[in-house]
Amino acid sequence: MLATCVSRATLVPVFKPRATLFLRARWYSTPTELPLPNKSKVWKSVDEAVKDVKSGDVLLCGGFGLAGVPDTLLSALVKRKDVTKLTGVSNNAGAGDSGLGKLFNSKQIDKVVASYPGGNKAFEALYLKGEVSLELCPQGTLVERLRAHAAGIPAFFTPTGASTAVEDGAIPTRYNEGGFANGVKIPGIKKESREFGGRKYIMEPAIAGDVAFVHAWKVDEVGNCVFRYAQQNFGAVMAKNAKLTIVEADEIVPTGSLSPNAIHVPGIYVDRIVQSTEPKRIEYTTLAPSASSSTEPSTLTPEQEHAQKMRHRIAKRAAKELKDGYYVNLGIGMPTLVPGYLEPDVSVWLQSENGILGMGPYPGTKEEVDPDLINAGKETVTLLPGASIFDSSESFAMIRGGHVDVSILGAMQASQAGDIANFMIPGKLVKGIGGAMDLVSNPDKTKVIVVMEHCAKDGTPKILKKCSLPLTGARTVSQIITELAVFDVDRKNGHLELVELQEGVTLEEVKAKTGCDFKVRRDLSKL
Repeated sequence: MLATCVSRATLVPVFKPRATLFLRARWYSTPTELPLPNKSKVWKSVDEAVKDVKSGDVLLCGGFGLAGVPDTLLSALVKRKDVTKLTGVSNNAGAGDSGLGKLFNSKQIDKVVASYPGGNKAFEALYLKGEVSLELCPQGTLVERLRAHAAGIPAFFTPTGASTAVEDGAIPTRYNEGGFANGVKIPGIKKESREFGGRKYIMEPAIAGDVAFVHAWKVDEVGNCVFRYAQQNFGAVMAKNAKLTIVEADEIVPTGSLSPNAIHVPGIYVDRIVQSTEPKRIEYTTLAPSASSSTEPSTLTPEQEHAQKMRHRIAKRAAKELKDGYYVNLGIGMPTLVPGYLEPDVSVWLQSENGILGMGPYPGTKEEVDPDLINAGKETVTLLPGASIFDSSESFAMIRGGHVDVSILGAMQASQAGDIANFMIPGKLVKGIGGAMDLVSNPDKTKVIVVMEHCAKDGTPKILKKCSLPLTGARTVSQIITELAVFDVDRKNGHLELVELQEGVTLEEVKAKTGCDFKVRRDLSKL
């Protein structure tokens, strides 16, 4: 038998012993006959919706790559030529005429706080010439700084960036006019550090937003937001962290039509809603290789073919480090080749820092391509059965908390102590930190593997006694795999041990091409 307890707000089923009964019920938190507030947050005119943005505002711009970018709102703001000296806060610096790229083209931005601006070459050139300011911030730290202010937290301590240029403030905010050769106009910001439980942490201040531009999938008339796939990224956090939050929606739906269980951003955070009209764009449409493509003649030069062969050799060896059921994060570039070499009895869960767990392969056809479904390299991907989607704050909680088993990253340099440098060449290249500093921030719980060519293009070693480039992480790498050899790293004592030679490689060759001393395992094996 079934007994029920009735309260003012809910109907609670109570099952007596020996009773087996399934009840399909609809739940309400308040009686449905109560009237709702009449005020709608929907604005018919996008131009009117952005009218209160003013010069000098801190503008939070959602999106990752081109997924979830509020281009309709940005296009309206570009018309406001009176609005200048903006500080744009975004994961990326836009690309072409999308994202913050629109505001660079219209010369309305004076400073950017970003994680990975290197995808916008126009911005990179402006920064290196001293024409725009940049506060380069690790991706996980950036989203947490936004989340913190929204939650009333002025600052917090994080292991990400400790003992790097982020802590030292060594990344200039702005160069003098004329660029790098003329010196620094505004230096970087030094961070306070403290130890907790024997680990070093640095203090990061919260970021306050004046205005947030966010792109969501479905939004009801009172502002409840639902995101679609990887469209969520920074959007949910930014929506909660501004004096004025404006959301552009793919679909504006009636109040009450969204399930309360599906809401990503409650309406309390949203001030204005407009219809999204700009087309969705894809930065890198990437398809899985077809059977016929393997038989097509190569267009690569002999040098390119050799380099490709070496990259695949490295990826094949790295795949041996992954066990069935592992949770794995792959950096962009060479690490993305690793899944193609997994053993037949090994399946792993791939985590992408823009908010995917259970990432599948590239789509097989153009019809399967979805602009809201991209990986950390902005390439189109698919999802496996059992996959989950979440925002960037959740993603980096997984990463910093050490819940990822293995992280495989490319690098420009690595040291005998396990230091890694992979995000910039001062005065020449500003790729951006991205999620790399977060991915190496908990090396005791997440094994960090570096995959890279043994030497740079000029023949100089990339494995060194001490890195000469700014560090991504200090004493964080546990293993280095190149086309020549495999090294295990003793992070505590700062030593390398050569454990394997690749096929056809001699010990003498490895010694000649490595920029530091190393031990040799007694049972040194060849692949």
